[in-house]
Amino acid sequence: MTALIELDRVSRTFHTPDGPITAVDAVSLALDAGEAMCLVGESGCGKTTTGRLLAGLLRPTGGRLLYEGKDVWQTKGADLARFRRAVQLVHQDPYASLNPTRTVFQTLSAPLFRHKKARTGRQALASVNELLQRVDLTPPENFVAKHPHQLSGGQRQRVAIARALTVDPKVIVADEAVSMVDVSIRISLLNLLLALGREFGVTIVLITHDLAVARYFAREGRIGVMYLGRVVELADTESLVGDPAHPYSAALIAAIPEADPDITRTKKRVELRSAEIPSLLSLPPGCAFHPRCPLSEAGLCDVKIPELLVIPGSREVACHVAVRERTSERAAATA
Repeated sequence: MTALIELDRVSRTFHTPDGPITAVDAVSLALDAGEAMCLVGESGCGKTTTGRLLAGLLRPTGGRLLYEGKDVWQTKGADLARFRRAVQLVHQDPYASLNPTRTVFQTLSAPLFRHKKARTGRQALASVNELLQRVDLTPPENFVAKHPHQLSGGQRQRVAIARALTVDPKVIVADEAVSMVDVSIRISLLNLLLALGREFGVTIVLITHDLAVARYFAREGRIGVMYLGRVVELADTESLVGDPAHPYSAALIAAIPEADPDITRTKKRVELRSAEIPSLLSLPPGCAFHPRCPLSEAGLCDVKIPELLVIPGSREVACHVAVRERTSERAAATA
């Protein structure tokens, strides 16, 4: 079965005065219709660049972006226009993503007129009211004439989500979409995105540095863990959070704060060899995580770059040691 949208060993290199930086290196992801996925990792790991590549806002320097099995950057005309409508981006900052001189009606009606989903002002107003109700901005007449500065951060982000929905997308890439709103309304925005995915079959990729947010949002989906431009683990959320295979995933999960003090006291800690993140301008040889990894083996991890491989448990891991140990454990259990 063909995935709805797929990154096939996609890379992206930026040229800077200090030298080339490969922000995304041979990343492969395949997403089905209606799926909820999170990409997590520390700042600078390539999450946002991956999201922009997935949305077709950046052209890859290597690999392919496939939509419904077709290479997006080889398509033209109607096929390319269909992809542009199908994949929408919700930006991180609701204060900057909306034009401050436009009212909510003007913001939401512009794509409706552009894509001929409304031909008159009355049709546009009816569609805008429906969109506002869909994102829980009710009654809509209280919002259509307002400018962004008259809205709260959460309301702005709901308008941004409504704008993404104007063209009936198949995929929404939400880049840190809840990181700049109050904690009290994060859950409501996450629930809104999940509800839209369930109701309309929209595939949603949430990019976040907060693994607790990822665990909540993708509880029925998958999480991809990124480190310095590569996906190091990809698994369903329950498996990854309950039993991480990659030592970097384990370190991220160990850092999640727990409300229960008993869990906090008994929680297993992951002692990294170093807190320093290598520079993208001078990556270490072999596995980029090996200078920090407690499982690193000399002559292996510092020499050979690990591939993202499928291991027992239907997960993918890029770690020489984890792949060897998980595979041998499964072999011993079935012997």
